[in-house]
Amino acid sequence: MNGLDKLFNPESIAVIGASNQKGSVGFSLMKNLIGSGYKGTVYPVNPNRKNVMGIQCHKSITDLPEEIDLAIIATPSFIVPSLVRECVSAKTKSAIIVSSGFGEIGKKGQELEREIASIVRGTGMRVLGPNCLGFIRPDKKINASFATRNALPGKMALISQSGALCSSILDWAIKQNVGFKYFISVGSMLNINFADLIEFIEQDKDVESIAIYMETIKDAKRFMDAAIRFSKSKPIIVAKSGRFNESAKAAISHTGSMAGNDAVFEAAFRRAGIVRVESVQDLLGCAKALAGQPLPKGNRLAIITNAGGPGVMATDAVIKNGCRIAALSNEAMAKLDRVLPKHWSRNNPIDVLGDAPPERYGKALNVVLKEKNVDGVIVILSPQAITRPAEVAKIVAEQAEKSKKTVLGCWMGESFVEPAREVLRKKGLPSYRTPEKAVRVFSYMNSYRENIANLYEKPKEIELGSKPSKKRIRAIFDKNLARKNRVLDEVDSKEILEEYGIPVNKTVFAANAKDAVKQARLLGFPIALKVVSDEITHKTDANAVSLNLASEKEVQNAFKKITSNARKAAPNAKIRGVSVQKMVAGSLELILGSKNDSVFGPVILFGMGGVATELFQDKSIGLPPLNQTLAKNIIRRTKVYKLLAGYRKKFKINLLELEKILIAFSQFVLDFPEIQEIDLNPIIVSKGKLYAVDARIVIGNQRNTGK
Repeated sequence: MNGLDKLFNPESIAVIGASNQKGSVGFSLMKNLIGSGYKGTVYPVNPNRKNVMGIQCHKSITDLPEEIDLAIIATPSFIVPSLVRECVSAKTKSAIIVSSGFGEIGKKGQELEREIASIVRGTGMRVLGPNCLGFIRPDKKINASFATRNALPGKMALISQSGALCSSILDWAIKQNVGFKYFISVGSMLNINFADLIEFIEQDKDVESIAIYMETIKDAKRFMDAAIRFSKSKPIIVAKSGRFNESAKAAISHTGSMAGNDAVFEAAFRRAGIVRVESVQDLLGCAKALAGQPLPKGNRLAIITNAGGPGVMATDAVIKNGCRIAALSNEAMAKLDRVLPKHWSRNNPIDVLGDAPPERYGKALNVVLKEKNVDGVIVILSPQAITRPAEVAKIVAEQAEKSKKTVLGCWMGESFVEPAREVLRKKGLPSYRTPEKAVRVFSYMNSYRENIANLYEKPKEIELGSKPSKKRIRAIFDKNLARKNRVLDEVDSKEILEEYGIPVNKTVFAANAKDAVKQARLLGFPIALKVVSDEITHKTDANAVSLNLASEKEVQNAFKKITSNARKAAPNAKIRGVSVQKMVAGSLELILGSKNDSVFGPVILFGMGGVATELFQDKSIGLPPLNQTLAKNIIRRTKVYKLLAGYRKKFKINLLELEKILIAFSQFVLDFPEIQEIDLNPIIVSKGKLYAVDARIVIGNQRNTGK
């Protein structure tokens, strides 16, 4: 149980910093532990108190009559290391440090964290926090936190990096009748991280889902492994903050600037089967829906409403969230004609009209739930003078209970419909205040279905061809590092790519105009020339590229022009010469790239390339290693995929060959830890075949691997 059993199932708890002073953290901890009905022993520890809440107080944890399972430390941060040292001496099994003043305040706090980590290293003692709220286990009647409210019992595990958010979540959850098996605030994650907690919770068969509020990840590889195992049987839902950052500005390549940190998290979550939601409220709302409703088998939604406006709002949300308004069959339309008034909408959304009694809702829902073209239903009630919200809620919940399809409610309004929401809560039918929220939750549920299907899909076996010469590639890297060059020129980059079977157009180096003419003659016209300089990475921006050169004279002139342009654009740059390459004709351009992410290590980017790369931002991101299924999914998530698959009979290619290129490329970035960024941009589609006509590899001394 990775050492966490004594933390979450303690038979004895010591509160270090226990206090009688109302409003203090030490007081709240004692009050919550004693008031929650905890059956174990609670020891207050404070050298300045004789008793706390009528219980004898001890000066130190080393004075207690038994070894303690859990110590909760609530003291100023500067004395926490010495208290942790005492806990180790007393053979305490685990600790929670609720104190603040650690990594969140900067260098001084980070030094305190490192000191504590050093003290507990090798002892087996697990530490939750620091700077956390603690945890609550309603089933064990343990409230080892200083939260102002207790959690209701349930089957969800919540893990939050923000202690402040925990209190808000508790308040909202109680109002919504949402319960928890575990309610955990992790703080700075000194030696207990998300992976540890997922692995521990996985052993508890009563837990139906894990909801996580996340700011960042420690030990990304372990997190991914743990999340994939859990997601295969039960959902993990994550709300992650920090969607926008400025880190991409420092990137050398197009890939580096496009594959921002948040986009990488999105790809990682998808790879692990995790559902990512937009807000904390969505976090619990989605978790509740996934626990209480069957998963949809597709993204086709039917909307039943008693008002046209909310139906339109729902339709807009369906399109925005990538779902579809279900097309009702003629048979279903005929059945609805028989049970609905003459002037019903005769379309989806199904407007049952403002005077709809409960029975009309029930009959419409019964028809729609049996419709083969429908994967899920959202029932909307807008309160009107003759509406009976609670009765409608009862009949909708009864119909939903009999079905194997997803049903979500949307009872709009507040006090008038609150009794109806209570009916739905008791029946376990998720209900939301707006159509947009209900549709968003349905889209999350469908995303989970798709993610899990991808986890279980068995990929085709793909042979990649000849084995690359890693010795030859390493020699090219060493040659560039020796002259302190991090950005490989196009000739070296393409030579390396060819080792992995990635198709490139023939490219050679020429140091002067005479040599360029000679190489052009050997390759055959038309020819492209591009400046080679360690200091110029974006050659087009420097007007240092010349295309479609049809004669030796044109090559001579182009050499002079582009080298002159390069010197004007970068006066301090050393112009080594030009690359001479065979022109490839084609009007569709792709990009394939990789960058080293600070959290996850190497990531893969694919999408529309050429000058439109950053303009259209048509991109899809994945994590290596790739197999055929993962490569296929990366390609299909782009808009350019429709063209590649033969849209209007243009540009159609052998998609299996493209998948092979992605797989080989992902293996390349894993094989060489020197790689920081790579751009193959553009890859030109020419007569159904692919050619990387420009390539840039950026290397360093080592690469983060997400460990």
